[in-house]
Amino acid sequence: MTQKVSKFVSEVREHNLIQRLKPIFPRSTTRPKPNTVMKFKYPINLHKGSTFFVVLVLMFVYQNFGTGAFVYLALHGTYGFLWLLKSRIFPDRQFERTISTGYGIFSFVGLLLYWIAPFLLISRGIEPSPLLVGASVTLNIWGVMLHFGSDAQKYFTLKYKGGLITEGYFSSIRNTNYLGEILIYSSFAMLPMHWLPWLVVALYVAVIFLPNMIRKDRSLARYPDFEAYRKRSGLVFFKF
Repeated sequence: MTQKVSKFVSEVREHNLIQRLKPIFPRSTTRPKPNTVMKFKYPINLHKGSTFFVVLVLMFVYQNFGTGAFVYLALHGTYGFLWLLKSRIFPDRQFERTISTGYGIFSFVGLLLYWIAPFLLISRGIEPSPLLVGASVTLNIWGVMLHFGSDAQKYFTLKYKGGLITEGYFSSIRNTNYLGEILIYSSFAMLPMHWLPWLVVALYVAVIFLPNMIRKDRSLARYPDFEAYRKRSGLVFFKF
């Protein structure tokens, strides 16, 4: 038995079978990729696109078909559909990156906080005054213009040339898109006449918007003209 084993080992060495088998069974030198199974925009788009139907369901569940409920449905529901068009026509680069399933679920759950406003408005039977409705609509229109207009400018400018954008929507504000979003969600928060939706807006500004603005400034600091641009522009509000 020992002689047979020794003979087999000798034959393996003689014919160099191990080296011949390497091309057939190559050793993997690459590390396994992380569990990146979806784009960041998918959970966000799911939330935006379903908002209209969630608000509509709330209206039927609580049998609230008042002016306030329909105004909210029109404002937030339409914004969600416009976001889907925006994602299709001029998508944001940060939402095109891939994320794990867990992070996608976490992001979607976090966005559910924005549905607190319609729930409070519709479930409590709140009817905002005409003055409040007018202010909400006005704020929403301004927000949509700033948010979508600046994102479109940024997308198409960077598509054809790189560098620092210091004109148009970004001439006086470095984060016009975030200002637009703040105005949009403020227009939603004011309709229920409750402090909780305002807390959600403040939470998002403090935890997500503001850190992103600071991170963006640090990234743009690599351009020679940034310091002069920073001095003549505001972080998120107009600098006259």
